[in-house]
Amino acid sequence: MDTAQLTISLETSGRSGSAAISTGESLIEQRDFSVPMAHSREFLPVIKNLLDKHGVTPKEVKEVYISVGPGSFTGLRIAVTFAKIMYLANKQIKIAAVSTLDALAQNVVGQANNTALPDRFGCILDAKRGQFFTAVFQKNQCCESLVDGYKKICQDSLMEVEEFVGIFAKPDNPVWLLGEGLVFYKDRFKSEGIKFFDENLWIPNAKNVYIIGRKLAKAGKFTDPLTLVPAYIRKPQLGKSKIHGK
Repeated sequence: MDTAQLTISLETSGRSGSAAISTGESLIEQRDFSVPMAHSREFLPVIKNLLDKHGVTPKEVKEVYISVGPGSFTGLRIAVTFAKIMYLANKQIKIAAVSTLDALAQNVVGQANNTALPDRFGCILDAKRGQFFTAVFQKNQCCESLVDGYKKICQDSLMEVEEFVGIFAKPDNPVWLLGEGLVFYKDRFKSEGIKFFDENLWIPNAKNVYIIGRKLAKAGKFTDPLTLVPAYIRKPQLGKSKIHGK
């Protein structure tokens, strides 16, 4: 294996976790964690197994891409801590911090048959206390973006259901939804002007962290390991909804 651009990608933001190994433009393998909500005990053995299987060592890793949030506080801290440890062990390692919502959005454009992609879609993650982390994407073939063919028209935000529905549910131009925030709360989002992707698209994964992270890396958009923190959107104790980037 060519280790000149050996990369580890890690997704631990939600209930399911995964890791991937890649080199340059080639994704070599993704490995899903065996059970949900066991990231702290699964991520290191899974990464070690991937490295051992492909005959490489941690010292040969050049870049680390992580899903940095929003998402589970514990899961995000695991990914950030892993990236920092890798950097402390090898100061040459570069880190790309990927929005979980961008990685999730990649599920839509990564479908095998994407000829009928919607004009708009939104990603929904549970933020607890009746609030949700959201981002909305509009089809746009004229601009370069992290999610191919789409412009992010609502940046990573914290919203309540009524707020989201009031802004984005348009009967003449439905917004399609995906994300783990729908697992328990899909019925709350049901409204004229809202449709839902199949559940097999609701979970972010390390493959998509790699795809988005690779674009950031090629653009030179690496994150300072010393200031790297999870993208929580809001502090755990706050409960006030706020739309960012609007």
